[in-house]
Amino acid sequence: MARDNDNHDDDAGGLTDASPNPNWFLRARLKTRQLLLLIALDDERNIHRAAEVLCMTQPAASKQLKDLEDMLDVKLFDRHPRGMEPTLYGETMIRHARMALTSLSAAHDDIVSLKNGLSGQVEVGVIMTPAMGLLPRAISRIKLQAPKLRIGVHMESSKQLLDLLQRGTLDFMIGRILEDDSAAGLHYEELTVEPACAVARVGHPLLKADNLKLGDLADQPWILPPPGSVLRHRWELMFRRAALEPPGNVVDTTALLLITALLQQTDSLHVMPVEVARYYASLKVLAILPIELPCHMDAFGIITREGHLMSPGARQLLHEVRLAARDLY
Repeated sequence: MARDNDNHDDDAGGLTDASPNPNWFLRARLKTRQLLLLIALDDERNIHRAAEVLCMTQPAASKQLKDLEDMLDVKLFDRHPRGMEPTLYGETMIRHARMALTSLSAAHDDIVSLKNGLSGQVEVGVIMTPAMGLLPRAISRIKLQAPKLRIGVHMESSKQLLDLLQRGTLDFMIGRILEDDSAAGLHYEELTVEPACAVARVGHPLLKADNLKLGDLADQPWILPPPGSVLRHRWELMFRRAALEPPGNVVDTTALLLITALLQQTDSLHVMPVEVARYYASLKVLAILPIELPCHMDAFGIITREGHLMSPGARQLLHEVRLAARDLY
């Protein structure tokens, strides 16, 4: 005990860059309660409400936050009359606190999974194209082996999925990392590029056209993703590179139900990834125009968090995704 007393001032003081112990949280006696407080403050942005959520008194919550800020020797929250706002240091600690607690909360499921056969919960994110063929194939395979494995699928844009992945909500995702995205702490495993094609309603006059050219599409009505999206930019660039003015008769939307309804009721055209178009064409919902567009999205791939220890179920699903990707791509 004497040794602890001798080192008390060092433990209570701020942690410097020169600290020789990489496991600073052990020396600083970081408490799980402090991680929960960080998350509650991020959710509530008010020390009183955060304390109520955790069944603590406000003075106890304030002391725990102050102790944590003293440990790190940084301010984690700015105090304003309307509430509390995390600083850059605070946002960093909150993100890691969420990941740490998510990992801890999954520990029991992992133990049960190993004892009772592959079960538990897997959360995976996916963009539209691999959601049409790749992921369903992988899920169908793993369900044959582990019917009790619960699989949660989140289909959003890559940017939204990256945020969920970095927060620890997802085990892994299938998407892309764009130029303005932060790839720090992430591992990217490329799968394939994503070519696009033009589609229309079944029976559209252009489906019977011989030697269809890009110029034939320039005066047609189109249904497109909104300006600013990657696919819209590539679509416009495709026409300009061919010395053509991009069509001006356009409806902007990403709502798939509205897109399919408009295609059925008009002679409008739509641009979408080839893999997605083939799926809908197989259902006779739409048809692919007989022209190869010089337009494609960036490649997508498997994205994981570096150093993240996946559950047995997540590792097996990821394995099946890789096997399915070899078959498809």
